[in-house]
Amino acid sequence: MSSYLEISRVTKTYTTPKGPAVIVKDFDLKIAKGEFVSLIGHSGCGKSTVLSMVAGLNDITDGGIVLAGKELDGPGPDRGVVFQSPCLLPWLTAFENVMLGVDQAFWTADKSERAAIVEYYLTVVGLGDSMHKRPHELSQGMRQRVGIARAFALSPKMLLLDEPFGMLDSLTRVELHGVLLELWRRNQITALMVTHDVDEAIFLSDRVVCMTDGPAAEVGAILHIPFERPRDRKALMEDPEYYRLREQLIDFLEHRAHERPSQAARAHQPALATATA
Repeated sequence: MSSYLEISRVTKTYTTPKGPAVIVKDFDLKIAKGEFVSLIGHSGCGKSTVLSMVAGLNDITDGGIVLAGKELDGPGPDRGVVFQSPCLLPWLTAFENVMLGVDQAFWTADKSERAAIVEYYLTVVGLGDSMHKRPHELSQGMRQRVGIARAFALSPKMLLLDEPFGMLDSLTRVELHGVLLELWRRNQITALMVTHDVDEAIFLSDRVVCMTDGPAAEVGAILHIPFERPRDRKALMEDPEYYRLREQLIDFLEHRAHERPSQAARAHQPALATATA
C-alpha cells in the first residue's frame, strides 16, 4: 500500500518517580491518501497518545512520523484536529473561532476570501443561521459542528479526530456522522480517528486498527471494512457481514487485546490482518 501517513516504530515514554513509563512502543501504521482509519482499544491503551503525536502536540520519544513525504516536527496547519470537546473561545462567535485558524493558514488571501471560506464550512455543517452566535448560545452538538468546520476550513492534508462524538447523544451523533462523511467525501481528506465505539468505527472507516492494552501498547490487529461508499446505515445494519465484523472487533477487545501480535492466534481470525499488513 502506498502510504500518505507513515508511523514508524513510534515509542512514547514518560519519566515518573518510579522510573520510565512506556505508553506506546514500536507503533507501526501506514495510511493511504484519502483513507479513513479508526483506532480502537481499551481506555488508557494509548490511542489518544498516538493521535496527539501525529498532531504534533506530544513529543515522540523514538521513531518517526512522515506525512506526504515530510517528517513531522511539531503542530501545523497541515493537520486539522477535532477534539471530544471543541474548546471554543467563549468570547468569540462561531465565525470568529473558525476565522482564527483560517487567518493563520491563508494569511496571503484577502479578508473577503478568508470570510468566504469560514462561511462556506459553517454553512456546510448546518450553522449558516448560527455562525454569529457565541458558544454559550449553541448546543453541545452545534459546538462540535463548529469544531468540525474549524478543522476542515484549514484545508489540511490530514484530519485527526479524538473521540469527536463521545459527549453527544445518540441522535446528534448519527447526524454528525453524516456531516463528517459528507465533508470527508467532498475534500477526499485522509483521516485518523480515535473512538471507543465499535459501531461508529465500522460505519465510518475503511480500516479499524485494534490497539493492544498498555503499557507498551502497539498495533494488535487490523480489520478491513469491505462496505462500499456512500454507506446507508439502515442497509448496513441489515447486512450479516456487519455483525460478523462487529463480533471480530469485540472478540479482540474482550479476549486478545492483552496479547502481543507475535502471541495472537491469528490463524483462527482470518478477517483480522496482522499488524504488518
